[in-house]
Amino acid sequence: MKTKISSVLLVGLLALTGNAFALSVTTTNDANTLASNILGSGISLVGSATYTGAAGAAGTFTSGGNVGIGSGILLTSGAASVATGPNDSGGAGVSNGTAGLASLNALIPGYSTNDAAQLSFDFTTAGGNLFFNYVFASEEYNEWVGSSFNDVFAFFLDGVNIALIPSTTTPVSINNVNLGSNSAYYRNNSPGPYDTQYDGLTTVLTAQFLGLGSGTHHIDIAIADAGDYILDSGVFIQGGSFSDTNPNNPVPEPSTMLLLGSGLAGLAFWRKRKSVK
Repeated sequence: MKTKISSVLLVGLLALTGNAFALSVTTTNDANTLASNILGSGISLVGSATYTGAAGAAGTFTSGGNVGIGSGILLTSGAASVATGPNDSGGAGVSNGTAGLASLNALIPGYSTNDAAQLSFDFTTAGGNLFFNYVFASEEYNEWVGSSFNDVFAFFLDGVNIALIPSTTTPVSINNVNLGSNSAYYRNNSPGPYDTQYDGLTTVLTAQFLGLGSGTHHIDIAIADAGDYILDSGVFIQGGSFSDTNPNNPVPEPSTMLLLGSGLAGLAFWRKRKSVK
């Protein structure tokens, strides 16, 4: 009896703590599919979302636990399919031959961008705040840190970038988050244990803005190659985390509570059986 119940509890714990399957990416350039995938509590989409970029540069993903985010959407400066692991190439990338974005060019003065992908939509927030979780990853790590090939991404909220290093006004970028700079927010994957082709990636970071206020607001989620069309970068955004409440302090899902309750009930039953022997 003890062995059987312990096995049930172990299965439950494994279901709660992770997914052993490899990162899976499904490409799509359907803007409303991408936007609806990340929308969470307290946020309502206003009108339709728009997507600008190559058809294969964006998609949804699942089984991303090794990256740090289980599921969500992915925007890249090449092909979303490149993101899947393992990391068996130091120079993976796809050149789409598409344009960059002036808004991203402004973040890297003196350089221009190419192969941009951007998801844009209007929204309202019930609570007046905005949060969402993300991971930035790139094949430009680690060889091209400090170079002009500083692939760039941004989250322009009403025109202002909120993809910032925690507790600073410094944008998250290859040259700002790496083995030597702000390394607490960086994970080396060259070679490494993370199930993605990218040679380096950030920890799970949270973009946020407090006191956003009422009315309609606009977000541009954008990424591009810098200086060339070679080597891909990508930004993973957690599904359902684009919310007016902090996704890092979640209320347990009913299914999770049910599984925990079942496990605890099983443990209590085993203890009761043991005590009456």
